[in-house]
This record gives sequence, C-alpha cells and structure tokens, in this order.
Amino acid sequence: MAQLTLAFIAEQLNAQLVGDATALISAVGTLEDATSSQLSFLSNSKYRKFLQSTQAGAVLIKAEDQSYCPVNALIVNDPYVAFAKIAQLLDSTPAAAYGRGQNIVIDPSASVPDSVVIGPNVVISAGVVIGENVQIGAGCFIGENSKIAAGCKIWPNVTLYHGIQLGKNCLVHSGAVIGADGFGFANERGRWLKIPQVGTVIIGDDCEIGANTTIDRGALGDTVVGNNVILDNQVQIAHNVQIGDHTAIAGCTVVAGSTKIGRYCIIGGACAINGHMEICDGVQITGMSMIIKSITEKGIYSSGTPASTNLEWRKNSVRFRQLDQMYQKLRELEQQMAALSQPPSQDE
Repeated sequence: MAQLTLAFIAEQLNAQLVGDATALISAVGTLEDATSSQLSFLSNSKYRKFLQSTQAGAVLIKAEDQSYCPVNALIVNDPYVAFAKIAQLLDSTPAAAYGRGQNIVIDPSASVPDSVVIGPNVVISAGVVIGENVQIGAGCFIGENSKIAAGCKIWPNVTLYHGIQLGKNCLVHSGAVIGADGFGFANERGRWLKIPQVGTVIIGDDCEIGANTTIDRGALGDTVVGNNVILDNQVQIAHNVQIGDHTAIAGCTVVAGSTKIGRYCIIGGACAINGHMEICDGVQITGMSMIIKSITEKGIYSSGTPASTNLEWRKNSVRFRQLDQMYQKLRELEQQMAALSQPPSQDE
C-alpha cells in the first residue's frame, strides 16, 4: 500500500500545507468517514459541518475554509481536482490481468509485445496490433486488424469488432461492445434489407468507455470519439456519430446516427439525441432531455419533466393534451381584444 507524506502531496499540488508535513496518507475517504491515515476534501461550503467534525488525516480545502478545519489542511484553488490527482497516486485498483492466462488464442499474424498482460480465454484475431503495457482482461475478443495503442486497460468480457482503433491510455469497462453494426436497413415493400456497415470506430487517447456501453461502427464513414471523452455505463452511440474532445456523456443516454457533438460538452443521464443533429462546443444538456433539433449556441438545455405527485402529474397530463385547444381560444380572445381596441371609423 502506497504511503505519501503531506509534504510530498503539497509539492505535487503546489498547495499550502498547514499542519504536520511528516504525516502519512495511504488512502482517500469522505469527510464523515475518513480516518487519520486518509485524505479528504471540501469543495462546497455547505458541507462545512462535516469538516468541523472530521477525523481525516488531512483535508484539501480552499483558503476561506481554513478556520473551520480541525486537522491538517492543504489549501488549493480547486479541492475536487486536487483530490482526483492524489486519488490517482493512491489508487489500489488491481490490474485487469496478470501475466498470460490459460486458453488464450493469439493469431500468428497479430503483434502482441511481451509487456501486454492477457487474462484467460482471450481471443486476439489476425492482423491485430497492440501497443506496450496493455492489459486485456479475461474473455475479451479483439477482432481482425484492430489496433490498441499503448497503456490501455480493458476489463473482462469486452468485445472489439474488426478494424477498431483504440487510442493511448484508454480504459474500457466490462461488457462494452465497440464496432457492432449500425442500425442500417432499407425497406423494400415491407421487407427489411440489411445495409452492410463498412466503416469502423476510431477512439482517441485517454478515453473511458463505461460498462455495457455500445459504440456502433460507421455505415460508410467512421464513428469517431475524440480525445479524453468519457462515456458512462450503458450509453448507446450509433453509427457515424462524432464526439468532440473532452466531452462527457452520462449513463443510459442514446445518441442516434450521424449526430455531431462538439468539444467540452456535458450530457446528463437518460438523454435521447435524435439523428443528424449538430451540437456545438460547450453545451450542457440536463438529464432525461430529448434533443430533436440542432443546438448552435453554447448554454444549458433541458426538456425533462421533474417528478411530482401522481395526482398532480395526472392533472398536468390532461392539461397538456388541451394546450392546442387553449392556444386557439387564446388567439381568438386576442383577436377580439384587438378589434375592440381599434378606434371607430369616421363612417360610423
């Protein structure tokens, strides 16, 4: 287990240390539950009550919270970001695999360096190229001519179809399927005809793909995920979607085909984004929103209906169905009011 002195942590974060520089930290924890060997943080002043009673070995705080801190303090501009950096140094998550497991199938034409660790029952197909220090968990399938760049960590039971490109230092969680066919069909007098999906999926560097997330291959061109994109669990990315660098998409969101999402976007959970849309850089979409037209201006967008009592919801549901009728009546009233406000003509 790694142990870091507060002096070392302060140096790494360029933080102001108030307290014992020799104190050792071996893990991270919440303000309520942290012990004397753990580091915690306070990023929102409304949780100061937990700070005042914490038993943590040290707390990352802003300068204005120092007087409320009863233990060692590390003063930084952004405690949450600082916490993330130190949590990475103290991370105790095991590797996805160790050494080379049993029942591995590696095609002779595949390029797999000795530094790659592979769990049991993995299949690596013809023409695959894998970079240095990649971890591949048990039961994974890597399709023909796929490329996995250095430093990737792939948890068990991930499927990469043929021709997939995965950038450096990506993390792919269990159950993810990358490169399945997009939903492309033509209808001939009621009968569906499959359109072969001949594109691929290209994923940039430093991305994270959540558990059971699916990214479909392009129909003709490619589905492209930029650098440092994070996709939560159970996200569906359809064929030919393009996602810009540093965008985050929360769980259970569905992005339909050929939609383009810009850089630095944040999309909440359970959103539905229609196909062939364009969403510009820096857009935030709150959870359970439905996007049916392009967004061309940076900002926060919402369409989900907050929960209410069932009785209130039922009443509002009835009123919603009456909106068009109410609108027509309102227009009639406005026209009548406008007619009444007109001055009488000279002929009258």
